[in-house]
Amino acid sequence: MAAVTWRVVRRWCPSLPQVFRFPVAQVHLGRPKMRASQQDFENAVNQVKLLKKDPGNQVKLQLYALYKQATDGPCNVSKPGVFDLVNKAKWEAWNALGSLPKETARQNYVDLVSSLSPSSEASNQGKSGADVKVQESKDIVVTSEDGITKIMFNRPPKKNAITFQMYQDIILALKNASTDNSAITVFTGAGDYYCSGNDLTNFTSASGGMEKAAEGGAVLLREFVNSFIDFPKPLVAVVNGPAVGISVTLLGLFDAVYASDKATFHTPFSHLGQSPEACSSYTFPKIMGSAKATEMLLFGKKLTAREACAQGLVTEVFPDSTFKKEIWTRLKAYAKLPPNSMRISKQLIRKNEKEKLHAVNAEECSTLKERWLSEECINAIMSFLSRKSKL
Repeated sequence: MAAVTWRVVRRWCPSLPQVFRFPVAQVHLGRPKMRASQQDFENAVNQVKLLKKDPGNQVKLQLYALYKQATDGPCNVSKPGVFDLVNKAKWEAWNALGSLPKETARQNYVDLVSSLSPSSEASNQGKSGADVKVQESKDIVVTSEDGITKIMFNRPPKKNAITFQMYQDIILALKNASTDNSAITVFTGAGDYYCSGNDLTNFTSASGGMEKAAEGGAVLLREFVNSFIDFPKPLVAVVNGPAVGISVTLLGLFDAVYASDKATFHTPFSHLGQSPEACSSYTFPKIMGSAKATEMLLFGKKLTAREACAQGLVTEVFPDSTFKKEIWTRLKAYAKLPPNSMRISKQLIRKNEKEKLHAVNAEECSTLKERWLSEECINAIMSFLSRKSKL
């Protein structure tokens, strides 16, 4: 466990020197009202690699930032590119510390590590009944409880439409969930909608014009879908309401899809001058047959939850009045199954498809980039937004 934890720390703090590996007996934390010495700081660095529980992305970013501030001083490197998500997040955490003195950063680092000690962990574990937030994001809320990591679309006023930033947040959430202590990962939506698909203002409001937005959007979409293709744990969708566009096409990459009887499934690509994404051009015909997939992907037929279940896209449908209670009871039971067994079984089921799915994803993203720049697509999006603004 210590070796695994050290690898995690090295990934987030690549500059941690190997000489900080002191024996546990030398760790002396918790010295309130006293300035942390260099020895205290070094011992705290050593204590991090001995943590048995992943402290979560936010804490790891804080540890990284404080370590860099305590050793190198204020952030002195260039900001990584927008698609270098991990290094960008680390840079932003470090840069946010501004001119915080090295001594203060060192003390804050020691205090933070002290709060992660086994006694603190035990105290936090005693707070049952409430979700433990593991990632801070306004529009994507990630919580972990009862062996389940829950990733929730949290933009109800916009029917949970996905922005470019939400794409990045979900990529990061899946990366963290792939290595955390949970057994399964669940997607759901806040409010009445599961998700209304892409926020079309991603393109109309992008700086640099449509070409730049299309180029960046295609790269981001490919990475986003790849994160679902490669996800190693059971992936479950809890569809609480209407689902549109990419939130529907992604379902072909999930291991189970449970829906309220109020849910609907709609892929209006042709209406918007676009084409299928999230490998749906491959998964949908395979799941429901070519004719039914064509009705959805080409003609934009909207399915009820029960129709989607009959066609194999949805695993099971529940009455909306009992949906939440029934499904979370079931998922908590699933999360108690041996996690390694589930991962291995998923790998056996999915491994022969991965190469094909990655190839399909690349081709779909390339096609979409062309569609986004076409006059047909631009006119369709503008027409849609114009109609929407008059409502």
